[in-house]
Amino acid sequence: MAGTLSQAELNSILEFTISLARKAGALILEGSEAIRASGAMDEKKNSVDLVTEYDVRVEELVKSELSAQYPTFKFIGEESYAAGARTSLTDEPTFCVDPIDGTTNFVHGFPAVCVSIGLISGRRPVLGVLYNPFLDQLYSAVKGGGAYLAQGGRPPARLPLAKPRPLPSLSQALLGIEWGSDRSADMVRHKGESFKRLAGNPAEGVVGGRMAHSLRSLGSAALNFAMVAQGGLDLYWEIGCWPWDVCAGSIIAQEAGCLVAGSHNSPLDNDVNQDVLEGRKYIVIRAIGDSETEKGIDAQKRLIKDFYATVDDFEPK
Repeated sequence: MAGTLSQAELNSILEFTISLARKAGALILEGSEAIRASGAMDEKKNSVDLVTEYDVRVEELVKSELSAQYPTFKFIGEESYAAGARTSLTDEPTFCVDPIDGTTNFVHGFPAVCVSIGLISGRRPVLGVLYNPFLDQLYSAVKGGGAYLAQGGRPPARLPLAKPRPLPSLSQALLGIEWGSDRSADMVRHKGESFKRLAGNPAEGVVGGRMAHSLRSLGSAALNFAMVAQGGLDLYWEIGCWPWDVCAGSIIAQEAGCLVAGSHNSPLDNDVNQDVLEGRKYIVIRAIGDSETEKGIDAQKRLIKDFYATVDDFEPK
């Protein structure tokens, strides 16, 4: 297989990657049990950015099985990148993998953890599988085929899980945010001020406050995307992630009717191209139902513009 992939090829790859994600999930659970038993963990950079033996083991498992099944496909992985491997994105099919998204959660036993397997073709995500073994949640999508959540042995449910409803303003939204691993003074200031305005009450002294319903941090970019796709979060914003954090989640979100974009200046055309994938600035908003006065797509664009007018723009390290 090379170049443009047919729907039949994508469906076949999806079946394989779902099975592989479940194997990887079993290894993640094994690792969690080992960490609990030993109390040991390896650290890199700082106490927030934890990298464990099982990150490497899961990526090795996924990479070896994908390479054996699809030897002509390229591979981009978080741990391979950290070890110095660099794969330039081309039009050729390329797997983009985060072996354990939510590593800090994994080490602490917080059950928002997943393996993320995305496939890029034509420099855009065309397939995504996320599996959280702690909650037995498997999210999947292929381009043009819809997005689904399978859990607990039940038949897969199409996303979003409920009929999209209108969203008049950010004040009625549940927003996904993250602190990330960079805790430098500038980063904490930019994010802290942004979060204050998103949550704050303008009637009680917060200048520019939007008073959103609340802010949520799952600790996993991929699962934040999935939660927007299913409709549990209204919007998720992040600066500082990498392509493997968002590749699978972005196609799952798009196939669930979400709008995915990059930075403040990114076109709101729902095209997750190479610039967006590698831009390290991401925003996704859930499917929104039409109201009497506004189409859902127009509401998505309006709210992203409103959101970006509220938060700081800054460059990740």
